[in-house]
Amino acid sequence: MIVVAGEALIDLVPQGTGALAGLKPALGGGPFNTAVALGRLGSPTAFCSRTSYDAFGEALLDRLRETGVDVSAVQRGAEPTTLAVATLDVKGSASYAFYVEGTADRLFAAPEELPAGTRAVSFGTCSLVLEPGATAYETVLRRAAAQGVFTALDPNIRTGLIPDADAYRARFKSWLPSVSLLKLSEEDAQWLGGTPREWLAAGPSAVVITHGGDGLTAFTRDGSVYPVPGEKVEVVDTIGAGDTVNAALLHGLSARDALSAEGLAGLGAEGWTRLLRFAARAAAITCSRAGAEPPYASEVGEV
Repeated sequence: MIVVAGEALIDLVPQGTGALAGLKPALGGGPFNTAVALGRLGSPTAFCSRTSYDAFGEALLDRLRETGVDVSAVQRGAEPTTLAVATLDVKGSASYAFYVEGTADRLFAAPEELPAGTRAVSFGTCSLVLEPGATAYETVLRRAAAQGVFTALDPNIRTGLIPDADAYRARFKSWLPSVSLLKLSEEDAQWLGGTPREWLAAGPSAVVITHGGDGLTAFTRDGSVYPVPGEKVEVVDTIGAGDTVNAALLHGLSARDALSAEGLAGLGAEGWTRLLRFAARAAAITCSRAGAEPPYASEVGEV
């Protein structure tokens, strides 16, 4: 079982040009997208979060259930669902404005234990920024690592939600000893500062950096660097592409029984190249569709 911990929200996505160009609600949130992508790829998956009882919250849980994701660890509340208004540039890349005050996911409380059979837990995005939930998710991260559970982190920086950049960067560094796999975009890496080697020295067994359409690169503890090119595709938008990479990496590692420091170390050049190419194919399919619509296993082929 792979557990994804973090927010589920509603993206309001423009359907044309202009400030209010037919905004259409779409189910989203980095962790939510990751859970859906894992479910579609066929990995046993559970979602650990807090969602609203409102219509948006019900729709989010319905999508997870339809994808085969276990939602028994999802907490519920009467507060409204978080909204994110997306703006797309000419290349289809998205930026976001968030409406987060008093929303349900901010009140997430750390559970006493993870679902039975948990082999890995994935964290990231808004849930590690917005208090008091951020501290609760951080508690889950540290507990899981202390219990020997494989942990994955994608900070997925949303600068508009971070009031103190230096404080967040320091907090990010404090998470690294509890992280097995760090995945982040090139833009996030530049904003955070530091290098893959510095991050590896702090804790993770591997760091994967995505470069948009140019592919992705894995850095490992033994000094190896494994770059792969991106898959060429006509981009509709990039919403959910990074979350699809997260899911593809975790799914591929699970399929290889490599959700451990030893498993990552044993992949070697061939294993890493195949895994990264699988992730690149999956992300390209997501980019070819409007909104966060990750592929099914039958569409992306073997890992």
